[in-house]
Amino acid sequence: MTTATRSETGWGRFRADFQAELLARIPEHVGRLSWSADQIESAQRDGLRRLLAHAVAHSPFHRQRLAGTDVASIEPAGLSSLPVMTKTDMMAAIDDVFTDRRLTLGAIEQALAATGSEPIPVLGRYMALATGGSTGQRGVFVFDPAAKATFILSIIRSLLARLGAAGGIPPGGLPTAMVGAGSAVHATGAAAAETIGPDAPLRVLPVPVTLPWLRIVDRLNALQAPCLIGYASALARLAAEQSAHRLHIAPAMIIATSETLLPEARAESTAAFGTPVSNSFASTEGLMGSSAPGGDVLMFNSDMCIIELVDAGNRPVGPGVPSAKVLVTNLYNLAQPLIRYELADSFVRVPSESGPGHLFARARGRADEVFHYQAGDLHPHVIRSVMVQSPEVTDYQVRQTRTGIEAHIVAAGSAEPEAFRRRLAEALARGGLSQPDVTVRVVGDLARNQDSGKLRRFIPLAQTA
Repeated sequence: MTTATRSETGWGRFRADFQAELLARIPEHVGRLSWSADQIESAQRDGLRRLLAHAVAHSPFHRQRLAGTDVASIEPAGLSSLPVMTKTDMMAAIDDVFTDRRLTLGAIEQALAATGSEPIPVLGRYMALATGGSTGQRGVFVFDPAAKATFILSIIRSLLARLGAAGGIPPGGLPTAMVGAGSAVHATGAAAAETIGPDAPLRVLPVPVTLPWLRIVDRLNALQAPCLIGYASALARLAAEQSAHRLHIAPAMIIATSETLLPEARAESTAAFGTPVSNSFASTEGLMGSSAPGGDVLMFNSDMCIIELVDAGNRPVGPGVPSAKVLVTNLYNLAQPLIRYELADSFVRVPSESGPGHLFARARGRADEVFHYQAGDLHPHVIRSVMVQSPEVTDYQVRQTRTGIEAHIVAAGSAEPEAFRRRLAEALARGGLSQPDVTVRVVGDLARNQDSGKLRRFIPLAQTA
């Protein structure tokens, strides 16, 4: 097949279609950042009724779950009358979730298995992504060109607004080093292929986080990109490399993504690069949020998703109360309706100074990172408190055991594993775990998910097998 023919079919055609949608809608979506509560409520109401009607008409899964519901009269505030949708529910009946009845899990998995640096469209019309392999059960998600454009815009529109305020998008797109997944089955790994073309607002330069660290450092030194986007765990390692004078970059913009950005990692990155870090939350399920540079409060895409912060019993929690999870209703992906879809992330709502509108919240991490023991629950903060006071530890991963933890650490200089082990044991004892069994292993690198490249810092006992 010739290059010209490939550009007209498959990925080349999909990219052209979704880029056209994206470019046409940039002004509208940047404007949505300042929408009022009334505008957001109107968009949610219209989007919800369209979503529910489409789901009932075309998805056997949702038709059965919503039987007897007057979907034409459901208000965003009345979503609690609808059932919660879990990843287990979705994956068990995935073919019946899709509204295009030609879509099958088999076809999607075949495309994902063959994916390298470029996505392989399914049926020529859908882009597939996989997520969750590092945190438990795997999920797959599909997007048509319009949904994919909205997905990307919800991630980058805050960045585009900053570029607009600074004089506009640079010709050829903003060069952006992406320290993320190496495979296009994950959103960060697909970004380079998505931004090929003279009109793309960003020009993503891939730096797979699964490469050896010396190669990552060398590539970033060679690229000298003015914008750096990376997994939060990777930024912390890069800050250490910069402070050690092995990395020599000066990005004007730094954005953390895909993992919880801890306060100490933000401080270390800001000190090392001299640039305040913006935090972002991006889920393949459609929930997106971003902070101002140096800020820790995320503004979420309430115009495109209905977001419910709830406790373990799916009851709403108020401002200042950590949620046990989040229920997301994605209003724009009609091919795979997600209605009150459960995410295990914990947020704390922050009242907006400008009044109701977009959701503002701080991210606390994933609720499924808590270690459950017979003596009680142990929150990851107990372990983090030791990590942040140990400058010799540049990175870490902690697995729960039946009677304690096993900590793998990447150490700089002369680490003393036994002294570090004692500090961890004392912290666990203060946290309520009497006579904890603590093992510390110094390693050269940490295990990351093969597809996404994500680092799971805290792995509960049920997920260590």
